[in-house]
Amino acid sequence: MKDFLKEHRFILAEAAVIERLRRNERIDLDGNLVHTPLIYSEEGRSALRSLYQEYLGIAAATDRPILLCTPTWRANQERVEASKQQQDINVEAAKFLKGLVADESRKVTVKIGGLIGCKNDCYLPDEGLSLNEARDFHRWQINELASVAVDFLIAVTLPSVEEAAGIALAMEETGVPYIISFVIGSDGRVLDGTEIQAAIEYVDSKTTDNPIGYFINCSYPSFLNPSTLTKELSGRLIGIQANASSLSHSELEGSKELKSESISEWGGLMVQLNRDFGIKILGGCCGTDGKHLEYLTENVI
Repeated sequence: MKDFLKEHRFILAEAAVIERLRRNERIDLDGNLVHTPLIYSEEGRSALRSLYQEYLGIAAATDRPILLCTPTWRANQERVEASKQQQDINVEAAKFLKGLVADESRKVTVKIGGLIGCKNDCYLPDEGLSLNEARDFHRWQINELASVAVDFLIAVTLPSVEEAAGIALAMEETGVPYIISFVIGSDGRVLDGTEIQAAIEYVDSKTTDNPIGYFINCSYPSFLNPSTLTKELSGRLIGIQANASSLSHSELEGSKELKSESISEWGGLMVQLNRDFGIKILGGCCGTDGKHLEYLTENVI
């Protein structure tokens, strides 16, 4: 993964998955595990396959490398054990995505990430776990995903730096390259109030085998101002999967209507992050779809 990152100035990441599935009237998401159980039904597999293949096709059309993530955002041990699903659901979800990519006829470079999220609400940092709690809580799911030989591990929608550091420790134990992704507010800080610079420094200080890089996700691209990072740390921020709307998280939460700015505004900000600050992995989060990725592939030089 480190060599892969060095080789490319621009890497595509997937756009929204869960939110698009939530608006698909033909399927129902699970109350505990959200989209992970879709791998066990033909209708569910078809819905997942459609999204992943759409994103793969966009990457292939302009010969861009792409990152895809396993549909395992909420499949932590506590939720899996509370469900009626198979206990190896993380493993099966990773195998599903790996199989889909292996069967893909279009020739495109793909790296698969084993995906986890925070334990509680991703918009409420006060519900975040302490470092030790996070390491112990997330270790099971992290080990499940690592056992399937994913290309990297990634923890997303993290509102708390302490929980992020604990996750990093558990990921470090696996020996698999890993990425930590924070949610930030319109003030540019992690939702627990920590500046991005301090957040990166803190997680790096707690690990020996540091994350291969950091992401921002579930935030509008204008929220991020990489110029606040020192030269030494600017290269540690490698990706953003941005929301389509500039509304705050409290305004977006529970919205029945899809909120978004124009694709050109969103895309222009994303292209600028790549051009001016070298943020090389660009993708979408809430409110985005294939059109957002197409804008990136057509406009990032």
